[in-house]
Amino acid sequence: MSTQKNGITYADAGVDIDAGNELVDRIKPAAKRTTRPGVMSGLGGFGAMFDLKGAGYKDPILVAATDGVGTKLRIAIDTGNVDGVGIDLVAMCVNDLVCQGAEPLFFLDYFATGKLELDQATRIIEGIAKGCELSGCALIGGETAEMPGMYPAGDFDLAGFSVGAMERGAELPKDVAEGDVLLGLTSSGLHSNGYSLVRKLVEHSGLAWGDDCPWAEGTLGEALLAPTTLYVKGAVAAMDDVNALAHITGGGLTENLPRVLTDGMGADINLDAWDLPAVFKWLTAQGGMEEAELLKTFNCGIGMIAVVPADKVETARTAFTDAGHGVVEMGHINKGEGVCYKGSLL
Repeated sequence: MSTQKNGITYADAGVDIDAGNELVDRIKPAAKRTTRPGVMSGLGGFGAMFDLKGAGYKDPILVAATDGVGTKLRIAIDTGNVDGVGIDLVAMCVNDLVCQGAEPLFFLDYFATGKLELDQATRIIEGIAKGCELSGCALIGGETAEMPGMYPAGDFDLAGFSVGAMERGAELPKDVAEGDVLLGLTSSGLHSNGYSLVRKLVEHSGLAWGDDCPWAEGTLGEALLAPTTLYVKGAVAAMDDVNALAHITGGGLTENLPRVLTDGMGADINLDAWDLPAVFKWLTAQGGMEEAELLKTFNCGIGMIAVVPADKVETARTAFTDAGHGVVEMGHINKGEGVCYKGSLL
């Protein structure tokens, strides 16, 4: 009987365990920068632990969120500009958590690729760590999956998972009432929604990602990859002064604001209250889009809406501006159903 062995290794099958270990070593300093009160253990174990009492909570309710970056990844992959998509990943999760009234506590990521490219992966996870740092949220774990045959060369996918907490009884929305004021927090651009349509419109325009951007400095690809705004610190600071927060993501203004309205309450939005950012004007021109389609597809320059009692508007505005956000008084709550638009963005 033959005892000959072929000596094949896992690396021969396309999975490099040593590269995965090196990636963990590379990102440990970035993860360490995100440490906050409550973190008990970090990268390297079979799981991560978090102490809610250590974070200052007495009777906490946990809130969880998960999301991805969508087809914005396609532009990042095609251009090689992957540094900002980690921020997008964090923002899509933590911006949702604050809408429930929760403070984001920790974050985990899932990074999957056909072949682990250390420099690319390091840049992506450094972006995730930066997003966590800017949100006061600890990066305490994740999974890097190298799966040969599952992704074309250079491709990858991302998913994010975040957990936050609030004291019992502090959940949002609460007591949304007639006369409440809508404060819009300005966006940095498209954020992470509508990119399947964006890619189609760019193709229709005949431009390439490396061409000069028609509305800003730099290339078209760079402009379209502007990271999603993180609203956490301003939202947490203003939490006692708001009745609701609405993250304007897929579905735009039309679909997301109604999610925080109580029965019998509607909203009036004055579209003349702010200028439509140039990126949206360009996309609208490329596709001949109707305003209604624009409003239910993109954020149109408003990435978060705070519903604020009239007597707390200035306090809330100060909390948001102190956190670096542009604030637009864009409408109010009334009796009715749905969202009514006045004026025009176009």
